[in-house]
Amino acid sequence: MQVELIPGAAIPYVLAPEGDTPGRIAAYDVSADLRARLSQQRSVRIIFAAAPSQSGLLAELIRQPGIDWPRVTAFHMDEYLGLPPEAPQRFAVWLDRHLFDHLPFAAVHRIRPDADPITTAKAYAALLAEAPIDIVCCGIGSNGHLAFNDPPANFADPESMRLVTLDEQCRKQQVDDDCFARIEDVPTQALTLTVPCLLSAKRIFCCVPGALKTRAVTAALLGPLTEACPASALRTHTNCTIYLDFLSAAGVLGPEASHVAR
Repeated sequence: MQVELIPGAAIPYVLAPEGDTPGRIAAYDVSADLRARLSQQRSVRIIFAAAPSQSGLLAELIRQPGIDWPRVTAFHMDEYLGLPPEAPQRFAVWLDRHLFDHLPFAAVHRIRPDADPITTAKAYAALLAEAPIDIVCCGIGSNGHLAFNDPPANFADPESMRLVTLDEQCRKQQVDDDCFARIEDVPTQALTLTVPCLLSAKRIFCCVPGALKTRAVTAALLGPLTEACPASALRTHTNCTIYLDFLSAAGVLGPEASHVAR
């Protein structure tokens, strides 16, 4: 699959051709990167997003051969406050079901915020700071957020993790994604890794399928570099690739999109 540059956007993209998916292609690239790093270093540290948009990537990643998972330490990037510990919408629970329970990771660091969110944030930040983060696998929210950094995000946040209040569009996305039945059921607060923390990774794979993300992808890649669109910060990273399908890419590639797939 050929990596190309979106005209006017300083970020490489891969457009999934008809019959394929961004998640499958991204998983192939993530696995190749993991194998390469594990051939050169003792361990790898990777941060995962928890969202329906990432399920294809994770399902395919589980099937990839030749990865020494016992040398890989996993983190995730955000978690709701106020849900029961075993609620299926909790991101740690979702990732257990879709990833963590399927692979023999060296360690999985789950965010468990409810007893004391601020203490949890400090402890999780300390875990992240123990060594560099090698890989981030992320998406883009319908409001342009990265993790739960809703607009306006702080591109110079000195902290690695924050307690945040979720905006209405972010909470509505959780209903649109069929994670909650009503917006009233969606928690209003969460812990999230900050934008600088996510961008500190050596490599970012951003998988963004579907028509619900078209406007956000367009703003992130072709709009201003601004905290009003947190995902636009991806353009400042030196080693980030975004994986799109024809629906999510419609606003940046236009009617010629079908001619650039490889």
